[in-house]
Amino acid sequence: MTVAPGARDSALHQRIANQLAAPVDPAVAGFAAALGAAAGARAVLFYGSNLRTRSLDGVLDFYVLLPGPAADEPRIWPTVSYHERPHADGITLRAKVATMRLETFAKAAGGELTETTIWARFVQPSGLVWTADETAGDDVTAAIASACTTAARLAAALGPDSGTAEDYWRSLFRATYAAEFRVEKGGRENDILAVNAAHFAGLLPLALEAGGIPPRMAGERLSPDLPHWQRGVILNWWQRRRRLGKPLNLLRLVKASTTFEGAARYAAWKIERHTGLPLEVTPLSERFPLLAAPRVLWALWRHRRASSGTSPGSRSG
Repeated sequence: MTVAPGARDSALHQRIANQLAAPVDPAVAGFAAALGAAAGARAVLFYGSNLRTRSLDGVLDFYVLLPGPAADEPRIWPTVSYHERPHADGITLRAKVATMRLETFAKAAGGELTETTIWARFVQPSGLVWTADETAGDDVTAAIASACTTAARLAAALGPDSGTAEDYWRSLFRATYAAEFRVEKGGRENDILAVNAAHFAGLLPLALEAGGIPPRMAGERLSPDLPHWQRGVILNWWQRRRRLGKPLNLLRLVKASTTFEGAARYAAWKIERHTGLPLEVTPLSERFPLLAAPRVLWALWRHRRASSGTSPGSRSG
């Protein structure tokens, strides 16, 4: 499931280029530029809820895409880190950053790798907020268009013989969420489509056409021209990724628990934000966040007991 010849000249490619070029807050662009320059990256993508809301509160989500061959990528990717950056009026900007090679990102977006995260994530809105040069921007645009094509082909195979675009996208996101470790409640696919309605409007027919599946439109309804044999090929492709989705997610979580740069600062900020409990981040806890976890849990338990009006040593009558 790769990009078809001429895909970079397609209507889908142009639509993705326009979407990726949408302006963002200068503070976000500045943060991305600093991350990209420090990493020697080719490009930086911005995604997540802050892209939609344009808020600087919470944690900004970035993908930093590096040069170099995919063969040099760590076996378990991406590498995740946490960063802070001073902003105006004493405000601190916070970001969670995933780093990987652009070539790996493009292969994953095209469905060439055994994973479900890249194409399912980047068929949703994102912004190309920093590039090293024009060629890098074009390569990222092609990769995002490829992610849309990969997702659309699977949506056609999983969805009904005929239906609205939303029917197909719901089938896709329901399946990909079920294949991964997720904490979101059921029906998350409806939330994705509701808050990103403008992004998804008209996207499926373009992506199907680019993926070699004529959409056959009748008003708001589609009937993808997908022969039985072709549906079988796509579903076989998906079944292997579905079976390996949770194990691969688990491996990434295990890696993140030991290699998440800045994990202690990130956890401390999250805990204070949600509970009001300030935590000191020591050099030891920064280096070995898992070893600091029992102390943090004990402090959090005492804080919650005190907030509820019950001291740790008291007993109710």
